[in-house]
Amino acid sequence: MLDKTMNHISVCEEQSFTRLHQAHAASLRNFLFYRFGSLEKAKDCAQEAFIRLWNNCSKVSFEKAKSFLFTTANRIFLDDTAHQKVVLKFEKRSDMSEAQSETNPEFLYQVDEFKNQLETVISALPEKQRTVFLMSRIDKMKNQEIADLLEISVKTVEKHITSSLKSIRSELDELNHFSI
Repeated sequence: MLDKTMNHISVCEEQSFTRLHQAHAASLRNFLFYRFGSLEKAKDCAQEAFIRLWNNCSKVSFEKAKSFLFTTANRIFLDDTAHQKVVLKFEKRSDMSEAQSETNPEFLYQVDEFKNQLETVISALPEKQRTVFLMSRIDKMKNQEIADLLEISVKTVEKHITSSLKSIRSELDELNHFSI
């Protein structure tokens, strides 16, 4: 137990902060353990509450420090719980949208149409551009590897890739009647 005569001591003093930590760390950790159900999370959040107390030590009186710690710990718990709800909601939504898009006939048709358009546009590229582009994007070769294999400079490889991407993009934009 802390002595009541210490009310005039500043929380910012290292000795008084250490006493607060010794007096309340275990009970704060247990409080959070009961809330979270995870000892690791409880330890992390208790530590975070003490960090926040230290960062606000000039604003918190010694006699209010315990209250500050437990209130802060509870807020950390509530914030974490709200965050977990958002994460779960997003995961459900993304799982649902992936599953829906995989079985949606219109989506599948659009994917097939896009693939066909892309293949047509790529096949219409000049031979060197097409070769460099496919080696880069399909075979996942590095620019230096392509340059060595085709006996051209890395700058030429980069130029072919850039030109290919510009051509593909503009052709697909024209086919779809809009600009990206």
